Amino acid sequence: MSAELHKQFTPYVAKKNEEYMNTRQLAHFRKILEDWKGELSQDIDRTVHTMQDEATIFADPNDRATIEEENSIELRIRDRERKMLPRVDAALRRIDEGRFGFCEETGDPIGLRRLLARPTTVYSIEAQERHERRERVYRDD
Repeated sequence: MSAELHKQFTPYVAKKNEEYMNTRQLAHFRKILEDWKGELSQDIDRTVHTMQDEATIFADPNDRATIEEENSIELRIRDRERKMLPRVDAALRRIDEGRFGFCEETGDPIGLRRLLARPTTVYSIEAQERHERRERVYRDD
């Protein structure tokens, strides 16, 4: 999630003895995810239009090389964002289905702080650590 979007919303503060993933919490996360999705879509569209506008031929090879390098970096960023859109959509579906905020592996609550940091996550910290350990073991073989 972009730092700019993080600044735009107030972090959720749970009330004492508040039920986990209640209507208020779900509405808060839905707003974050929908705003993020909108921002990602706008960034992707803006990049496409900017690159089309900058498709000018530069006589100076240094200018052309600079523009091509900048475009390459921009495309890598947008590719990461494009890959994030399905994850945001999946998180919104989990809200609709009543599964948001619960670990897909254990069914345990993921936790508000983790979700605020990474609203598309599907694993609790413990489950994520297990996945990463397994990944390292299989990668090292």
